[in-house]
Amino acid sequence: MPQSFTKIVSTSKEPVKHIAIVAGEHSGDLLGSKLIDDLKVLLPNASFEGIGGPLMIKSGLNSLYPIENLSVIGLSDIGKIVNAFRTRNSLAHHFINIKRPDIFIGIDVPDFNLGLEEKLKNKGIKTVQYVSPQVWAWRGYRVKKIHRAVDHMLTLFPFEEKYYKEQSLPVTCVGHPLTEIIEENSEQSKYKKSLALPGDKKIIALLPGSRNNEIKRHAELFFTTSRLLSDKNKNLHFVFAFVSEDSKKQFWQKIDKNIEDYKDITCITGMARDVMAASDVILVSSGTATLEAALIARPMVVTYKVSALSYHLLRYMMHVDMYALANHVYGEKLVPEFIQNEARPDKLASSIMRFLQDEKEYSRVVTGLKKVRVTLNNAANTKAADVIFGMLNKTA
Repeated sequence: MPQSFTKIVSTSKEPVKHIAIVAGEHSGDLLGSKLIDDLKVLLPNASFEGIGGPLMIKSGLNSLYPIENLSVIGLSDIGKIVNAFRTRNSLAHHFINIKRPDIFIGIDVPDFNLGLEEKLKNKGIKTVQYVSPQVWAWRGYRVKKIHRAVDHMLTLFPFEEKYYKEQSLPVTCVGHPLTEIIEENSEQSKYKKSLALPGDKKIIALLPGSRNNEIKRHAELFFTTSRLLSDKNKNLHFVFAFVSEDSKKQFWQKIDKNIEDYKDITCITGMARDVMAASDVILVSSGTATLEAALIARPMVVTYKVSALSYHLLRYMMHVDMYALANHVYGEKLVPEFIQNEARPDKLASSIMRFLQDEKEYSRVVTGLKKVRVTLNNAANTKAADVIFGMLNKTA
């Protein structure tokens, strides 16, 4: 049993705690299910109600609406926006007037949860936001709404905790749950064998992104980089990792090539972490995948492109000069980043070749990435449960 669970937990004589939780998407469902499991150790008689997916429901959540109601809200889909607003209003009415919770926990999806949390907090219901919106990076003006909506913020990264402390908002960094999911010191040869990759070649993993617009903007960039590298070193094998067969199809249609024509390329769907573990170097589009690569401790080159208009607008809302999560956690630019106009095949290929040719640089980066895991390895859900337990037992 984790040390933090040695405290006295609830008994059958104590009032039953009613806990409201709302999570969106697969990552939130996974986070929520583990949080419920840890809260049940501290509060065996607690009941859980809100919105979650199959994992949270299995852990004991009474889900009032399908998790699909919280799908990413985009201006192009008015139907989803209307449905999300109706769901949020219905939940607010339920929690305020029908079954009032002792505490509300919003997991990620801040565009949905912050509005709901503000309504509940105004009625005296304690609120927690688990996973911070990226106000530390851009759209910092949202911190005013967070103050109105959130009693306590649970962050995944230490630099987020520092940011909220400077904003005088109650906050606890709980660490990142991926440290408990992604194995440490993954054995490369094991993954190369399981994926049927050539054992005598250096493996370059290429992750162009999961969204359609990312595939569209990165396809030519990633493919051309692989061809430049192939021309420089015939002892390389390239593995493109896709989230689905549709993404794979879209990629090859975009570059108007046939995969069968390239014997040094393998495409794998739905196994991105295994591909990264099998690799020597990773080319990855900026996002959570950079954190996954860091926890696997593989040197990476990070890149990203958006439309010219989007980039122009984002430049005026950004507060940071680094993009990769791995670099933010480390505290400086440990791995190279090439964003927008800097995202060119020659620059990407050159950085990858440096990792392959410079053993000292390769080792320096691996050592730094291992420090990222140490920084984030904090039994996230256990610590989050401890904070929530404390809030429930604190008298107003």
